[in-house]
Amino acid sequence: GGAVSLIERQIEVLREKNQNADSRFNELVSIARANEQLADTIHRFTRRLMRAPTRRAILTEIEQGMREDFGVAPTVLLLFGAAAGTDNIGLRFVRQVAADEPNLTGFDSLFASGKPRCGQIRDSLREFLFGADDAASVSSVALVPLTDGEHTFGLLALGSPDSQRFHPGMSTDFLARLGEIIGDALARD
Repeated sequence: GGAVSLIERQIEVLREKNQNADSRFNELVSIARANEQLADTIHRFTRRLMRAPTRRAILTEIEQGMREDFGVAPTVLLLFGAAAGTDNIGLRFVRQVAADEPNLTGFDSLFASGKPRCGQIRDSLREFLFGADDAASVSSVALVPLTDGEHTFGLLALGSPDSQRFHPGMSTDFLARLGEIIGDALARD
C-alpha cells in the first residue's frame, strides 16, 4: 500500500533477473547432462556394432541396442530391395520391402531431405511400419533415413507409446548420427 523507493524496485527487478538466469542455467545444465548421457549411449551402441562380426550380428545388435541402450520398442528396420540381403531371415524387426513399394511414397519428403523426422504419422503409414499389432500402441515416431552416402537404402523407425517422446520440436542431431552409424555398419559387410 505504500510507495516503493526506486532503489528497492531496482533490487526487486535484479532479483527476478537473477532467479530467471539461475533457472535458465539449471535448465542448460540439465540438457547438457542428458546430452552427455545420450552421447555415452551412442558410443556404447557404436562399439556394439563395431564388434559384430557378421551382417546378421550387426542386425541383431541394432535391435538389442535400440531396446536395451535406448529403451525404444517397437523398432523397425526397413531395408529396400537388394540392400536387405538374406541375413535378416528370422529377425522380427527387420523387413525387406521393394524399392517401388507404394507405401514408401508417404516418406518421399523424408528421403529427399535425408534428415530424421519426429512426431506423429498417418495411421496407414504407422500400420505399414509397425504392423497392425504394434501400430495401435505407437503414439509418436522417430524416422531415420539410412544412406550409403549417396542413396537411401533403408529406414529406421522408432516407436513410442508416449506421444511426447518423439515430437516435431526436438533436436534430431543424435538421430542423424545414429543413422550414419547404422548406415555405415550395414554398408561395411
